[in-house]
Amino acid sequence: MNLGEACVRGVLIGFALGVGWLQQQAALPGWGEWFGLCVVFCCACVLARRYRGALLAGAFVFGFGYAAVRADDRMQAQLPVAYEGRNIVLNGYVRGLPSSDDDGARFLFQVESNDAKLRDFPRVVQLSWLAVVGAPPPALVAGQRWTLTVRLKRTHANANFGARDAEAALLARDIRATGYVAENASARRLPRDAHGIALAIDRLRAHLRERIGRTLGAARHRGIVVALAVGAQDDVSDDDWALMRATGTSHLVAISGLHIGFVAGLAAWLTGFLWRRARWRGVPLPLCVAAQKVAAGGAAVFAASYAGLAGFNVPAQRALWMLGVVALASMAGRRLAPSLVLAWALALVLLADPWAVTAAGFWLSFCAVGAILFAIAAHGRRASKGRGDDGREETSRDVDAYEARQRATEAGADERANKDAALLNPIEPPATRRFARWSARARSTASRLRAHAASSARVQYAVTIALAPLTAYWFSQIPLIGPLANAIAIPWVSMLVTPTVLAGVLLPAPLDGFAYQFAHSLLAIMCDVLAHFTSLPWALWRLPQPGPFALAAAAAGVAWALAPRGWPLGFAAPLTWLPLVLPAPHAPAPGAFRLTALDIGQGSSVVIETAHHTLLFDAGPGPESTHAGERIVVPYLFADGATTLDALVISHSDSDHAGGAPAVLQSIAVREFVASLPPQDALWRTAAAHHADALRCAAGQRWTWDGVEFAMLWPDPAPLAGKPNAQSCVLKVTSAAGRSALLAADIEADVERTLLRRDAGALRADVLVVPHHGSKTSSTEPFLDSVRPLVAVFQVGYRNRFHHPHPTVFQRYRLRGLELSRSDEDGAARIEVSSAISLERYRQTHARYWMDR
Repeated sequence: MNLGEACVRGVLIGFALGVGWLQQQAALPGWGEWFGLCVVFCCACVLARRYRGALLAGAFVFGFGYAAVRADDRMQAQLPVAYEGRNIVLNGYVRGLPSSDDDGARFLFQVESNDAKLRDFPRVVQLSWLAVVGAPPPALVAGQRWTLTVRLKRTHANANFGARDAEAALLARDIRATGYVAENASARRLPRDAHGIALAIDRLRAHLRERIGRTLGAARHRGIVVALAVGAQDDVSDDDWALMRATGTSHLVAISGLHIGFVAGLAAWLTGFLWRRARWRGVPLPLCVAAQKVAAGGAAVFAASYAGLAGFNVPAQRALWMLGVVALASMAGRRLAPSLVLAWALALVLLADPWAVTAAGFWLSFCAVGAILFAIAAHGRRASKGRGDDGREETSRDVDAYEARQRATEAGADERANKDAALLNPIEPPATRRFARWSARARSTASRLRAHAASSARVQYAVTIALAPLTAYWFSQIPLIGPLANAIAIPWVSMLVTPTVLAGVLLPAPLDGFAYQFAHSLLAIMCDVLAHFTSLPWALWRLPQPGPFALAAAAAGVAWALAPRGWPLGFAAPLTWLPLVLPAPHAPAPGAFRLTALDIGQGSSVVIETAHHTLLFDAGPGPESTHAGERIVVPYLFADGATTLDALVISHSDSDHAGGAPAVLQSIAVREFVASLPPQDALWRTAAAHHADALRCAAGQRWTWDGVEFAMLWPDPAPLAGKPNAQSCVLKVTSAAGRSALLAADIEADVERTLLRRDAGALRADVLVVPHHGSKTSSTEPFLDSVRPLVAVFQVGYRNRFHHPHPTVFQRYRLRGLELSRSDEDGAARIEVSSAISLERYRQTHARYWMDR
């Protein structure tokens, strides 16, 4: 291995590790930490000449410090708490790719000034312009300058166990406040638009999206065509996303490194082809500049243009940086090891965006390419040893040697074909000679096809096993049908769909319309085939989200399985996957239970787990609001390892409790559906269609799971009457040790009084999920005196429009000296109930420096 390249590789990887470590911190470094970092960095610089490990340490400290400086600068732009919810007049311009529907428009707004005269005001805010009767929002285009009256709040996202951090994604995009246009009538378009390369690209993307929309209308897969053309995934339908996730082909929906590489390869071939035939004053241009260098430059330029259409997402950046490094090296007459090229791309991506490490696309993209390079290098070593080499460790030129051997093999096949043709008896008839030549060429072609198929199979195998642990971590599933689906979908999209979409981008109207329609037809064929795959019972394997140990063991197993032949105990590599595929049980002990109050915004959803059973109490808001059922509740259940719900309880018909139920019923098997809903409610039919036993909740119902007792305290079995809140299911759960939790849904003071008169002792509980989100109409003093909780959980949305919890009610709980948890401040709450009670608040145990700032 070249010592210089090894040092550079170590520095680049150390820098990346330092950046990644900063993103795991609960707070940014203070003066003491900065002093320590400077001391370590200076020591590393002094020792670097004698100890190579000092280079890695110095690069790590530099990466950590660089990311901390970038983070501190970005965190300075913050909306003061006192200005949340107040009217603020902003001057600025539209950025990015605005999206619109019947409800209004959503867009990014670059702030140039604010009437509050705040110095460290957020530079970029995410706004909604709501449609009102007779006054829909105007057509917004990047670069338009506006004066808008808005109401903002600080960036805040739901925080749940096993879920991705949406606040980190907002920080990565420099969005430090969100809100809406408060006074449509006061909005004023300014005469002079903003200009720039980025805005010009955004306008081009918007034009292409609009053109595709006019051509395809409401076509089923229109969103995928838009995504492949301009990188905007907002229009991809939920059905298409579900299909792609189930088959492991989601990467094909985005303009990824695969598509960038295809465009770069096509551009390199076309540029080289034209350059070799070009002349200047009679002199062939290749004599001035080598065609290979021009082709490399053309590939980089075209790849950058296509990455711009993609909005420079992380996979596109990775591919673009790799191509750029290779192009520069080629122009300088150097050939870099593929691993060094990947290391340069890794460092450059994080240099531009230190928060990329928080995105799933970053890990999936880099790990896929790393696995491919490792597998190719390992195969090169195997091939070398198979020819009788002495087995010594090869240098960093393994990949180059492997590629050279492949080319030599193909050239040898052609040479043998020619020799076969030359050895033919010259006196044989011409037809015989032609047949012999065709036969030789056919054998040569078959040999190349076999080599290509074997290479493709190795790549697919490497990518499949390398990404399986990451897929389980990010999506709680492994698509077993993925290798077959990708074997069909990757060439179909790369060789047919993407070139057709690109043709539509380049062609003028109306010819572009024919290209878009043809691309949609190709996608329809592919999606129909993939849909057939998903009907197989074994197509998708659900797994709970793995922990750090399971991920580390699986990663070691991946490297072990892809290692060169002769690696010790290679047959034992699958054993390292056991913690991933057969995770240790984390369910409560018999007689105990776990209560998890999810952070779903303004609404309610609580998961109760015993040793062998799971109950979901309410499912949060649905499509009419935040889509919490499919966006939060279902992913949490899968990440927690729940493949079946033994009971789904819907306390009443309000949408913030029942709206997410259809998504739950559609995504996960439910044995029993228990609800307090009117007979005509559509959820009864939905539950029956998904083969769930339906039952109306009523006082007196009791059952026991794993030594834990469940008792329904309300409503009465009589026909439902009155408003939905008064008919809410009230569930009490009691452990074998006598500790209990009371889930009171949205009952109000009148129901509380009724329960007190009926049996005040039955209300006694150690944990209380606060009635009606802390509304002033609930949580009366006599009720709390009877319950006497030790822990109270408020499920409320951040700055919700109902102003829950009411300050008086919250103070009432606080004065009792209880352990309190609010989902708007603490995120999800997890409570272990056995003989003792322990409370875990998500934002405390998983704190990051960007939370609550």
